Amino acid sequence: MMSTKSSDQVAARREFDETKLGVKGLVDAGVTTIPSIFINPKKPQTTKTTDCDGQFNFPIINLRASEDDIDHRKKVVEEIREASEKWGFFQVINHGISDMVLEETLKGVKEFFELDNEVKKGYYSRDFGNDKFAYHSNADLYTSPVVNWKDSFFCYMSPNPPNPDELPPPCREILIEYSKHVKKVGKTLSDLLSEALGLQDSYLDCPDGLIVLGHYYPPCPKPELTIGTPEHADGSYITILLQDQVGGLQVLHQNCWVNVPYTPGAIVVNIGNALQMLSNDKFKSVEHRVLSKNVGPRISIASFFSTYYLDRTTKFGPVKELLSDENPPKYREITLKEWDYVYSMKKGLDETYNLNYFKI
Repeated sequence: MMSTKSSDQVAARREFDETKLGVKGLVDAGVTTIPSIFINPKKPQTTKTTDCDGQFNFPIINLRASEDDIDHRKKVVEEIREASEKWGFFQVINHGISDMVLEETLKGVKEFFELDNEVKKGYYSRDFGNDKFAYHSNADLYTSPVVNWKDSFFCYMSPNPPNPDELPPPCREILIEYSKHVKKVGKTLSDLLSEALGLQDSYLDCPDGLIVLGHYYPPCPKPELTIGTPEHADGSYITILLQDQVGGLQVLHQNCWVNVPYTPGAIVVNIGNALQMLSNDKFKSVEHRVLSKNVGPRISIASFFSTYYLDRTTKFGPVKELLSDENPPKYREITLKEWDYVYSMKKGLDETYNLNYFKI
């Protein structure tokens, strides 16, 4: 039987969910503290280790038309290899997406979350399997150990994008435009990552599955008690992130939480668990988190290149060309259906490192 405390937690989460106003609704109501469902007993600002920002230089890679300059391309490939092996994260500049598109994307996402409440409620949904676009607060609201201080939307942008009229007017045109650019960057990065593994530049095809998530982190009156996004590693192939200047994203590097700096015109790239598996652990998918802040809102847009959202029965595992007697496979071959099951939202976004489930 569920304990009284658990029952109270479930009831509180349901009440929060039924407002359809998210965390922003709490802030708009003028809360000066935070409800108990958001309080993280692990004190998220200080878990694992103290902040080591300033001790490391976060990798920034200048793509600068690398396909037209052989020497520069070799330099870029080496920088990507080193960052993918040691950090699992890096920023890229001169990636081909104009500053105007980046700015309009951030603006459009912010304007969606700041729509009139009654209009925004019309997009609220937890039917993540069928809706092409859904606004919600905490996809894992009913399964996570603690509720996170953020609101989100997601949309499937490839291979079967929504009709334009299924997207909210404030971000309709720019999401479609931004996604086209992100797919091109994803292809470029996939080729460079292939070369960084010693494979032909087109060996690793960038997955056609693209999901775009918009995140809105309202200012928090007690940021030390909760978190925006808990520490986790992405299940994707790669993730491309656009963030504003507010900050809060941190990467775990050499047992230190390192702030990912805001770099004008840059986008953040991180290796996902699928690519760590394909590379047989040569490239690393690392834990990261987003801290709550008493300023904001913080706006970010995460684009996940994945295949596990698609209905396929193909098996995959470490790339055979990378294996040898000295480098045997560290993961078993699995189907995308099994991958989807392990990474489903049913268990919640917590600290469990799901990739270990597939190790031999």
